[in-house]
Amino acid sequence: MSSNKETPIKTIGFVFLVCLVCAALVSVAAISLKPLQQANKLLDKQTKILEASGLLEKAGTDIVGTYNKYVVAKMIDLDSGEIIEGNTDIFDERADARNAAKSSKLTNDTAGINRRANRAVVYLVNNEQGQLNTLVLPIVGSGLWDLMYGYIGLAPDLNTVRSLIYSDLKETPGLGAEVLNPKWKALWPGKKIYNDSDEVAIKVIKGGAKAGDVHGVDALSGATLTSNGVQNTLHFWLGEQGYGPFITKYRSVASEGEMN
Repeated sequence: MSSNKETPIKTIGFVFLVCLVCAALVSVAAISLKPLQQANKLLDKQTKILEASGLLEKAGTDIVGTYNKYVVAKMIDLDSGEIIEGNTDIFDERADARNAAKSSKLTNDTAGINRRANRAVVYLVNNEQGQLNTLVLPIVGSGLWDLMYGYIGLAPDLNTVRSLIYSDLKETPGLGAEVLNPKWKALWPGKKIYNDSDEVAIKVIKGGAKAGDVHGVDALSGATLTSNGVQNTLHFWLGEQGYGPFITKYRSVASEGEMN
C-alpha cells in the first residue's frame, strides 16, 4: 500500500521547485520590462533637458517631438574641451560616472564625486532659426546624504544662468529637497557664473544674497550642507576639471549662436 506521507526530501524538493519557477518568472519579467524602463528613463532625461531650456511648457505632451526638433546632443572630451565622436543616444551619465572608477582619482574633488569620467554629453538647445538658445550641462555632486544629479542651463554667452534643475536626489524633505522648490529654482535665472577674470564666482549664500549680487543665490533655509553641495558642484563642473575647457573654447562662437 502506497503512502502519501511527506518527507523532508520531498518538502525540500517542492520548495526548490517553487523557488526555481519564481526566479524564472522574475527573470522573464525583468527582461520583458527592460525596454519600457529604458524608454521611461530616456523620456525623463528629455523632460529635464527641456525644463532646463525653458521649452517644457511649449512641448506640452509632445516631449519626444519637441526634444528631437530643438535639441542636439554632442559628446565632448572634458580634458581638451573638444567635441568628439560618440553615440549620444545610448549615453548614460550615471553609468558613465560609475565607470569613472577606472579613471584617475581627482586631485581637487570639490564636488565630492571621487573620480570623473573623461567624456560627457552636452545638449545644445536651438531656437526656431537653428541658433543656440540654451546650453544644457549635466552635473553631479554630493549633497547631505548622497550624490545629487541635475542640469544647468546657460544662455548663449555661456555665462548667464537660465536654470538649475535637479532630477535625482535623496535629500531631506522640507530641507535639502527644497532644491526642487519652484521658488528656489526661480532665483537662478540671470545669475552670472564667471567674474571679469573668468573665475567661477557663482555662490550660494547663507542668510541670503544681497540685492544686485549677480553671482549670489540664497541658500536653502536649514540645509547648509545641501547648499554647500550645490555651490561645490557648480564650481567643479563649470571650472577647469569640468566643462571649463569646453566653455572657454566655444564661448566666442556660442555667443553668436553658431555652435554646432
